[in-house]
Amino acid sequence: MKKLLLLLGVVAMSAGFANAQGHSNHDGHNHGTPPQTIAAPASTAQPTNSTENKTQSTSVTVDNLVFENEVHDFGTLPEGPSAEYEFTFKNTGKEPINLQTVNASCGCTTPSWSKEPVLPGKTGSIKASYATQGRPGGFTKSITVVSNAGTKVLTIKGTVEPAPSGSAPASNKSMIQK
Repeated sequence: MKKLLLLLGVVAMSAGFANAQGHSNHDGHNHGTPPQTIAAPASTAQPTNSTENKTQSTSVTVDNLVFENEVHDFGTLPEGPSAEYEFTFKNTGKEPINLQTVNASCGCTTPSWSKEPVLPGKTGSIKASYATQGRPGGFTKSITVVSNAGTKVLTIKGTVEPAPSGSAPASNKSMIQK
């Protein structure tokens, strides 16, 4: 802020000096000297708006984050084991893409992703794991991907088929053979 104020002061003084020197007209008469113009110093100040700096310094957009699929349908799943799917994407831009956060819409879905920047032309992935145990019926869950390129929403869906009641042993101890 001090640099900006100093720069504005220098420009204002230079403009006043240029005005005084450029017009040799004092006391109502001109000495025949042609008007002179003194150029103000070139400004080297950077924009003070941080969002302005960000938009000027990057060309990466959400369009550079290209997923093979943004929706995955598991179909029908048995209740019990977790269902997992890996979303893959390519960076089609000219700058690295950094995945900042990846959030699931609920605790039954766990995302994991690479923390390393994805360089231009390279691929990255986001793994989604859905816990089916105790969740019979249809489901649709979203995974929100926030990166320096923007935000994308991925979706997993499917139907969990309830485990047959009474067919599974209550404990693994009865299944151990000696």
